[in-house]
Amino acid sequence: MSRKIRLIIGAIASLLIAIPFVAWLLLRGPDIPFETLQAKYAGSDDHFVDLPGGIHAHYREQGRVDAPPIVLLHGYGDSYATWERWSDQLQGSFRVISLDLPGHGLTQAPDDYQPDAVAYAGLIDAFAESLKLAPFALAGNSMGGAVAWQTAVRYPNRLNALLLLAAAGKPGPDMGKSPSLAFRILQYPIGRKVLEQIDNRPLISQGLKAEVYDKNVITDEFIDRWAEYQRLPGHRKILMSMRPGAHLLASPEALATIRIPTLVIHGAADTLIPVESSRQFAAEIPGAKLIIYPDSGHLPQWEVAQKSARDAADFLGGRKMALATSVR
Repeated sequence: MSRKIRLIIGAIASLLIAIPFVAWLLLRGPDIPFETLQAKYAGSDDHFVDLPGGIHAHYREQGRVDAPPIVLLHGYGDSYATWERWSDQLQGSFRVISLDLPGHGLTQAPDDYQPDAVAYAGLIDAFAESLKLAPFALAGNSMGGAVAWQTAVRYPNRLNALLLLAAAGKPGPDMGKSPSLAFRILQYPIGRKVLEQIDNRPLISQGLKAEVYDKNVITDEFIDRWAEYQRLPGHRKILMSMRPGAHLLASPEALATIRIPTLVIHGAADTLIPVESSRQFAAEIPGAKLIIYPDSGHLPQWEVAQKSARDAADFLGGRKMALATSVR
């Protein structure tokens, strides 16, 4: 092999090594201290409670304490913030509690916390016990929907109503084929290791905009908060230990045990979880009602907040509530 060819091969090899290193330097995202995020995002409606297993749980509570309670659960990588528009709408007639699950938002968890829908359902039980909640309505989006139906199956006496918004738990397309680049990367161990170290804002932006009907609802502020919360110490480790879409499947036999009023909501433009999934939930939960929005994707609580909150309120018997006339 000539010296010239060896030099060319060496240069190419050096370039191949340098590109990932430079990309790493540009994308690396160190943890953001809990105190920094708390000071930036928490307000007078935000509270914390210590739960079994070393969980320091964050939740936002709005509305009257004596009003009917509804607890709201976000999806994978999201936080309580995904429910802000619903909270604005519902707090006139409900006690609205939006909870951060471990690995998300401002909730802190031990380094060895093992997250899954069953563990999260147990957390909901402990949370309800800590707050001495009377039977309440439980709403969940995506992964939060999986936690919600798991809670209904495992702790039926806790709930008086169930709301599933694009809930996980039915067989769907391989996440490796998801329009979200982050979900495709998550299929590989080395990909999860990389995502655990970098600032995932570009991937979050791409993924969220791929999953909604109207890209304009995904604002820079919304993306920034998603990305910053994921950099709370320990969060990325928990998130990368999970396999989105690998939740326990909702069998017809399990869903048939749910005997509380159930509302199933889905956006027709959802590219992450197919509408057929919600059709199955509605068919297998006795007496469930199904609503499909043609102008929404995976986040109906954010994309079509006014319509979906009104439908939820009507379903829960809150027809006389004073709904806001606009969504911020």
